[in-house]
Amino acid sequence: MNATPIKVLVIDDEPPIRKLLRMGLSTQGYDILEASSGKIALEMLGEGPALIILDLGLPDIQGHDLLRMIRGRNESVPIVVLSSRGDEAGKVQALDLGADDYLTKPFGMDELLARLRAALRHQLQVQGERPVFRSGDLSVDLVRRIVKVADREIKLSPKEYDLLRVLVQHAGKVLTHRFLLKELWDELTDAQYLRVYVRQLRQKIEADPERPQFVLTETGIGYRLRAAD
Repeated sequence: MNATPIKVLVIDDEPPIRKLLRMGLSTQGYDILEASSGKIALEMLGEGPALIILDLGLPDIQGHDLLRMIRGRNESVPIVVLSSRGDEAGKVQALDLGADDYLTKPFGMDELLARLRAALRHQLQVQGERPVFRSGDLSVDLVRRIVKVADREIKLSPKEYDLLRVLVQHAGKVLTHRFLLKELWDELTDAQYLRVYVRQLRQKIEADPERPQFVLTETGIGYRLRAAD
């Protein structure tokens, strides 16, 4: 258990879900704060949670509106959204509004814990970005712009490198098609351009581009780079 437990604010109106999260996270040393409504959640932001788990289906404030309000008060706290199966549009909207990740109900505790660790790691990485990113055999030197798989240097086109750089800067976090298009092309809105460059990048850094280990597809939503080691 950590000397100073990490505070996690769980925002969910279903008592069984809150109990499940309280029990599962407490055993990992997290300090759990609970809110059964959006109103209570906004009041509890004053407790200074280091991470937020937000269910989009709340009784009083629409989940996306609450996400907007939280981001208006705290730009950096990691937020992991819980959503119903098949709600791709809701997940994309939440991510575009500033959520760091999402989980589809029902979810496994191991998967949730992994997503929480990745969200916390990503926040630390943004606050003090490391010059060299490593995940498995992949290494990216952001200062010298050198990309290697194992000991083999990979030559990327400028746009392929820009795509990889954005993925590295947000490693472990799912990035929507819209976000990546805006970061890389400003005016382009056709995700097909993005798919072409993702395919080219995978051809160069993946052992098997058809079964990628680094650049992972989030179906209907976007892409995620495997988190750093």
